[in-house]
Amino acid sequence: MNPSLLKNNLELRTLNSELELPHLIRETLVRLGEDPEREGLLQTPQRVAKSLKELTQGYRVDIDQLINKALFKVEYSEMVLVKDIALFSLCEHHLLPFFGKAHVAYIPDQYIVGLSKIPKIVHAFSKRLQVQERLTQQIAETLQNKLKPLGVGVVIEARHLCMEMRGAQSHFSPTITSAMLGSFRSDARTRQEFLNLIRS
Repeated sequence: MNPSLLKNNLELRTLNSELELPHLIRETLVRLGEDPEREGLLQTPQRVAKSLKELTQGYRVDIDQLINKALFKVEYSEMVLVKDIALFSLCEHHLLPFFGKAHVAYIPDQYIVGLSKIPKIVHAFSKRLQVQERLTQQIAETLQNKLKPLGVGVVIEARHLCMEMRGAQSHFSPTITSAMLGSFRSDARTRQEFLNLIRS
């Protein structure tokens, strides 16, 4: 199919979704036993629809375009670490938030990436319906594929409101996930250096 036609179809579906979503949210309020006509809820369907669009804006980020012109050839082969990157995402199982911080490191082979791009990559994948395990892997694989470094390490620490507000109601219990690629997986000293740095 013609790429421009595909783009037009996607834009049309997006437009239809934006028109339908407030109606569906209003219907949800009714089914919850609420009165969507009362003062406090009059604008809620539009507000929720707008919030959901913002919280899932990662679907509309082109990673190649994001990194474009931000790769630089350098002679540097030590670890690069950006830690404590704040992230917010939505659990795909319950549509409830999970939030925390990501620590991302890599060892360049030939190229480094502009430092601001690393948080932007984290945000591009976190602003979607996610599970933390996949989010961690996507960040690591993206850096590995785009930079071709000697290795990549990603650790995410997050609290999940689907676990704290409902179900187990286990409060203040962070979930920690990691993805180690290349030298971060094969070399215990590299991995330990990374873990020591994020704890410092």
